[in-house]
Amino acid sequence: MGGGAPAGGDFDALLTQTQNQGWRGLFKNGRALGLALFASLGGVLYGYNQGVFGQVQVMYNFEQRYLATFTNADLKGLVTAILELGAMVGALTAGPLADRYSRKYSVSGWCIIFMIGTIVQCAANSSVACIYAGRFIAGLGVGALSMLVPMYNAELAPPGIRGSLVALQQLAITFGILVSYWIAYGTNFIGGTKEGQSQAAWRVPLALQLVPGIILAIGACFLPFSPRWLMLKGREEESLETLARLRNGDPSSAEVQYEFRALQAERLVEQEAAKERYGQSEVNLRVNLLEYKRLLTTKPLLHRLMLGAGAQALQQWTGINAIIYYAPTIFESIGLTGGTIGLLATGVVGIVNFVFTIPAVLFVDNFGRKPILAWGEANMAISHAVVAAIIATNGPDFENKKAGNAAVFMIYWYIANFAVTWGPLAWVVSAEVFPLEMRAKGMSISSATNWLMNFTVAMVTPHMIDNIGYKTYIVFMVFCIVGFIYAVFILPELKGLSLEEVDRVFNDDTGAEDRARRERIAKQIGLDKVAADIVHQEKPHANGEATHMA
Repeated sequence: MGGGAPAGGDFDALLTQTQNQGWRGLFKNGRALGLALFASLGGVLYGYNQGVFGQVQVMYNFEQRYLATFTNADLKGLVTAILELGAMVGALTAGPLADRYSRKYSVSGWCIIFMIGTIVQCAANSSVACIYAGRFIAGLGVGALSMLVPMYNAELAPPGIRGSLVALQQLAITFGILVSYWIAYGTNFIGGTKEGQSQAAWRVPLALQLVPGIILAIGACFLPFSPRWLMLKGREEESLETLARLRNGDPSSAEVQYEFRALQAERLVEQEAAKERYGQSEVNLRVNLLEYKRLLTTKPLLHRLMLGAGAQALQQWTGINAIIYYAPTIFESIGLTGGTIGLLATGVVGIVNFVFTIPAVLFVDNFGRKPILAWGEANMAISHAVVAAIIATNGPDFENKKAGNAAVFMIYWYIANFAVTWGPLAWVVSAEVFPLEMRAKGMSISSATNWLMNFTVAMVTPHMIDNIGYKTYIVFMVFCIVGFIYAVFILPELKGLSLEEVDRVFNDDTGAEDRARRERIAKQIGLDKVAADIVHQEKPHANGEATHMA
């Protein structure tokens, strides 16, 4: 684009080229990394809560107190799944509240709601109603944090390391799951014998969630405001000062000014678009609702939404959370009996999940989306098929211990393939398919779809295990095959494409006027001049060649 400002949503392209990217850039931007790591405690809460209840519900004391009277699989499933229902509500409501009260105060407030739900569960008497209520309330906080933390990290991060900082959320989630498994494995021994197990065995791992919750609730109040949120509120001077502190630079430096004016341009574009489309420049609740309507009724946008939400739905129907939530039950069904053996095997699931997420975070942008997603679905489908065959031919007694061990290995193989493929990439696809002005709204619907499918899987899994046994894995295998077809034949390859190129893939011209608006406003506020200054500064570092701008 010559010496002008980058077009459309590519305001970050120039800065991304002039900064160190990936893990090298992380260590250069120590302040942003430290803030993102702290905020990612929200991901640890999410993962810990996701993993701990699967352990708790197979503990003898908890089973006898709450689950032994359940004759209806729906009620047993709802004890687990009601958290996802709350999370869906939390994820949908967190965005507007974060726009009004700021990202950091919203994180703190939702942590308090999460802790209230945790306290209700820990203090539950003999009535299972307290468990239901506590898990729903905790779910509100978990769902909100699952959306707020990556958004906050993205808005604080320099463009060159934005993907890596947002990906920390996935690592934090798997770390939370890992920790929850091993804590629950340890507390399972409180009270000695199985029949003499103390109620502390399950109350303690639930209560330990309060520790990171308290730390994050208090600490979030001392985090900086998001520069983007300050800009949206018209607090431009604060936005510039905060941005300069985050970048360890001077407010008058070219790079800080470039990023600041890009935020200015984004706000002006939103206001102008709202005035042209809806007759008002203020982006309020009415405008947001009308934009959601446009997303759901404009054919190219709806096509993108179906792809983004479809990725989230298929991620859940690979069966991942059926294994995360019910791993002890599943291991028992394939012959791992004898007190704590199932819990121990589940702890290894947490290790495999965490370890194999690390290369996914490091190399997510090095390979195309389609082949990685297809590879993952193929291997997960094979895993489900093998486990189903082993259970069908050797269950339910599993006198052939080698067969049981083979089934355990295939579950670990399944977890490893999910962690390096659909775990992170479903979220990447959901972000990439939407045009810039619709990304937040598209992601909110996609996230809600993820939680809704999460709830559905958690509800139906106990039914399937009780009623169809090994065929449960056949069901998930079929969905893996559907996901393979989606990856190979339906999803376009979007890796490395600019916003304009993505628009052409979808034959979508809805973003053309927004790009023209951005370019015009960028010139009005001098963004193109600041960009030219950065290009001039970078020329000596490029052996005299002009920096190419996306």
